[in-house]
Amino acid sequence: MKLEKILDSVNSLEKNSFLKIIDNIISNNPKNYKEIEKILSENNNNLKGIDNINIAKVFNLITDEFTEVVKQEFVATTSQLDILIDIIIRDGHNLIKEDWFVYLYEKEIKSIKAKIADLKKELESEKSNIDESRKRDYNIYKACVHTAYFNDNVNNRDTKITNDELSILLTLSTELELSQEEIKLINYIVIPPVKLQIEQVINDLKVIGLIFYSKKNRQVYVADEVVRVLRKIRKKQVADKFYRRFLKLLREPQVNIVCRNHNIDIKLPLEDKIKRIINEGISFSNLLSNELHKDGTSLTEKKKFVNEIWEKGFEMSGSLKGTTLEEKIGNLIAYFDEIEKDEKVGISIDGYGQLLSDLNETFPKLNKTIRSEFEMQDEFVLKSEYLLDFNIKPRDILDIIEKKDLLDFCKKYDLKQRGNAVLNILDGYKDSDNLFIENYENIGFRDLNALKENGISLKEAELGLKFEDVTKAVFEKLGFNVDEDLKKKLNTKKNKIDLVLNLGDDGLIIIECKTVKESGYNKFSSVTRQMKSYIDLATGNGHNVVKSLLVAPDFSDEFVNDCDLDFELNLSLITASSLLKILEAFKSSKHKQFPYQLLMKDVLIKEDRIIKAINKK
Repeated sequence: MKLEKILDSVNSLEKNSFLKIIDNIISNNPKNYKEIEKILSENNNNLKGIDNINIAKVFNLITDEFTEVVKQEFVATTSQLDILIDIIIRDGHNLIKEDWFVYLYEKEIKSIKAKIADLKKELESEKSNIDESRKRDYNIYKACVHTAYFNDNVNNRDTKITNDELSILLTLSTELELSQEEIKLINYIVIPPVKLQIEQVINDLKVIGLIFYSKKNRQVYVADEVVRVLRKIRKKQVADKFYRRFLKLLREPQVNIVCRNHNIDIKLPLEDKIKRIINEGISFSNLLSNELHKDGTSLTEKKKFVNEIWEKGFEMSGSLKGTTLEEKIGNLIAYFDEIEKDEKVGISIDGYGQLLSDLNETFPKLNKTIRSEFEMQDEFVLKSEYLLDFNIKPRDILDIIEKKDLLDFCKKYDLKQRGNAVLNILDGYKDSDNLFIENYENIGFRDLNALKENGISLKEAELGLKFEDVTKAVFEKLGFNVDEDLKKKLNTKKNKIDLVLNLGDDGLIIIECKTVKESGYNKFSSVTRQMKSYIDLATGNGHNVVKSLLVAPDFSDEFVNDCDLDFELNLSLITASSLLKILEAFKSSKHKQFPYQLLMKDVLIKEDRIIKAINKK
């Protein structure tokens, strides 16, 4: 669940710990202080006085500093922070009832104790199943943890691991290529875990800003934005669902290579081995660069493998960017990161609901499978809105279903059977109008890969016109009369207006739509010439142009400044994302038609002000 939505769900007292941490970070001049100050200055420099949208914006500007705050907490060896973070960052765990949190925590402690016992036995046994070189790695790390923790006894001080010692241990674990699970188990061999009271657990997590807790509802909330920070701290570079998607593309012998490196039984079924690899917290980048490959695999072969995964496995257009192997892997991770941040579903919400209904009818055990996979408490979970609160999208559900079953599903519902079954199913359930609106920003940025991921197939040459079409659809949903007939009358061979909003009484708003490959539309001189000629065209035909609007996915600072200095055009700028947010707010407002006067004030239109205005009772 997004931070903004969680903040809407909890009261001011329940936000206090989180806001206090943000306030402390701001007081220490974080790197993005100027941008933060700009947000706060519009709200009397009072963090508690700003709305939840802006609190979320501020948090996104201080994630690096927040990361450091959380890292400091790992020095407290009794905090069990690694155990608790590993619970709350799993897919499906960002909304947890208190009693379910107790169950998950106790289950985790029990599991860790059992694994510790097994690992100790293996390390002490002469006939261990662990490879000798790996056993040596474990013992080296264990000895170092023991020394770091107990060396304080020599000086009659409280036993603890200092920041410096922790830094050395982290470096050692990286060099030994230990997974997060291996590190955790060895740490707890040295310092056995003690089950804490759930009240203490919740309070400890709340005080450092990792969770929100509603006492009234007995509900634990973990924001998606916080989860992403915590994953990085735990060296989990991609979400479990994306890791699974990748691992399912591999051949079983490749999976077995990884299993052998991390003491995972290769005799387990493939699906279980994939789960174990994910739960181990094995570095995704290290997996791609080293662990998947046999000894002697050349760098060229490794790069070829990564490229093939991108082009053939994920069926992406164009080669994966990057010259070095590290750059390519980094770009693959960045791609997954962008998908996760993307709020778009891939198909319409209604389509998602229908898909879940059909899947449930076809696979009666699917509900149980999803509950088990994501460790969910509720009895019935195949509900679109419910799953989206957990950031579980249609593709994530389909990834869990076996390929053979997906093909059977395609056959049953008369869906395309050739090619990628997952993409064929998504294509069959998308509502194109809503889907294009959901992907409005991706169309504006001409991001073909993101569009493909979300089930939209467009050619590069079609993007400009599609952006215009979607802009038209958005303004129609806002209640405007997008007058195509008048546009045709006004347009000439030389001057072609994109959109005309007819306000009545000869009043018009003229709209120009621009896509841009990179962020920041910056062609001010050319667009001003266009807009001036359009205004002259309309006024010459007896119309009054009350406003001209330029819609693009983003604008450069220079462009905004130039526009601010131009007094002739009466031109305002609005980004695709702002327009969508305004549309969402409009849908739940009392207005039947959007009050166009709200578009008259700003040079760069700010959705926050408009949303506040249309939501006024």
